[in-house]
Amino acid sequence: MWDMMLLQIGNGMALGFLYVLIALGLSIIFGLLGIVNFAHGVFFALGAYFSITLFGVMGWWGIPVAIALVGVIGMLTEVVLIRRLYDKDPLISLIVTFAFSLLAEAIIRTLWGPVGQPFDAPDALNGVLIWGPFVIATYRLAVMILVIVILAALWAFLQFTPFGRILRAGSRDPGMVGVLGINLPHVLTGTFGLGCVLAAIAGSLAAPLWSVTPSMGEAAIMPAFVIVTIGGLGSYVGAIVAGLLVGLVQSLAVQFVPEASTAAMYVLMALVLLVRPRGLFGERWERFE
Repeated sequence: MWDMMLLQIGNGMALGFLYVLIALGLSIIFGLLGIVNFAHGVFFALGAYFSITLFGVMGWWGIPVAIALVGVIGMLTEVVLIRRLYDKDPLISLIVTFAFSLLAEAIIRTLWGPVGQPFDAPDALNGVLIWGPFVIATYRLAVMILVIVILAALWAFLQFTPFGRILRAGSRDPGMVGVLGINLPHVLTGTFGLGCVLAAIAGSLAAPLWSVTPSMGEAAIMPAFVIVTIGGLGSYVGAIVAGLLVGLVQSLAVQFVPEASTAAMYVLMALVLLVRPRGLFGERWERFE
């Protein structure tokens, strides 16, 4: 029993880190743009599909190209569609982005077909790592290490670069950013693109682990919303902690209470909100109150 629990903990950590990337992108977009982006899962799916397609053409060099391509598509989406939703009721943005997600999923089905696409992990990362009673697939461990590096790089970017400081300031008071003479529309476009890039990275890493199907974004978007709620709006640390908690809870539930695995993360969210209505690391943000 303990061996199986340790195995599920390792699987849950890998799943949780993927959830963290998706949720961080969603949190960044909502924090600065104020948009409830229900289409965020689409960019997760596009990251997986573009990675599979470009890998067949360019090899492993196709993966970063696929991620960059999703970022460009995200920025175009912001310019053409999302920009018209600013200062509107959040319910409107939810409805519009939900409709956009349905359209994008239909396009994915048309281009790649409804059947799942296979994508194998690199040969060097096949196999398992055994350390005492702890067993984990080598690829899952590589995913965790890579995500940790990405999270550290993102934190440094937000803390020490001019765009990162603008992003953090704009998430609290976008009006003040505009008053200071900064081109706010360009910042918003870049922010939406950054969130889409994080979702695309998660999609690329998840492709060998998940079933790559047109509806795979649906399996990512609800956990992302739950994680943002549990961690607290705008909290970098909160998204990481909540993502890992959700991943662990889901993996352990699949093993020990499979019939309740889907509901497990919602139960966790309810318990957290009963104690911390703003989430584990949530703060008061005046622009949303």
